[in-house]
Amino acid sequence: MITRPTEAAVGGELGELLRYWRGTRGKSQIELSLDTGVSQRHLSFIESGRSTPSRQTLMNIAQGLEVPFRDRNRLLLAAGFAPIYGEDAWNADEMKSVNAALERMLRQHEPFPAVVMDRYWNVFMTNASTPRFFNAFIDLEARPKPRNLLHLMFDPAGMRPFIAHWDRTAKSLIQRVHRESVGHAIDERTRDLLTTLMTYPEVEDALKLADAAISEPALPVIPLSFVRDGRTLNYFSMVTTVGTPQTIATQELRIECMYPADDQTDAQHRELMADAKKP
Repeated sequence: MITRPTEAAVGGELGELLRYWRGTRGKSQIELSLDTGVSQRHLSFIESGRSTPSRQTLMNIAQGLEVPFRDRNRLLLAAGFAPIYGEDAWNADEMKSVNAALERMLRQHEPFPAVVMDRYWNVFMTNASTPRFFNAFIDLEARPKPRNLLHLMFDPAGMRPFIAHWDRTAKSLIQRVHRESVGHAIDERTRDLLTTLMTYPEVEDALKLADAAISEPALPVIPLSFVRDGRTLNYFSMVTTVGTPQTIATQELRIECMYPADDQTDAQHRELMADAKKP
């Protein structure tokens, strides 16, 4: 098992960070050399601390290892350089054009729920249908902000009682955390989030039950089903990311849109939205 250097290791060894990412990507020094044009000898010297790379060489290595922007800043700091990737908040002036596009996407997805989240599943933007949908099940306003979509699904005081086949849903969500993590690597905050989710009652039992369940015929998507007034509404989600991000915020945001998985759910959802009170 490859151990990720702690966040406190920013001021630590550059070689430790590079070895972690090379191990995470499953690349030897020779393979990385072929990908980056940096000699294997030079890579070895950098990892052992015998040589300090130029900033451009370090960024070439980071590109070859597909290191996320946030972690590229850590590499730069460890090598004695200033970070180059901005950490502006999602609502900073520099994000105005991106946010305008996000708002347009969310509006166009009405009357189905759509949210914009950060890498830790914290929701910071929704369309009008999202709170109306969740308020049909729970009092969404009673939940603290920023609202976290995973906590909303795992919390017995949240949406969990209304989720059909919750054990399978819990397993699929945990798998998504790993699959959709930025750079396909779990950092400390994501690990802490997973640990916290496991503290909710009966989560471990649910995951074991999901593992022991008889496999069902494969579906093209994993449905997320909610039960309300004896009726089951089946949805699936699609996740969109920014194609050419240049900042940490744009690289880490995700837009998740829910779609009805069948015609019956489509009709029932529109009926639910017509009856739901606006927040």
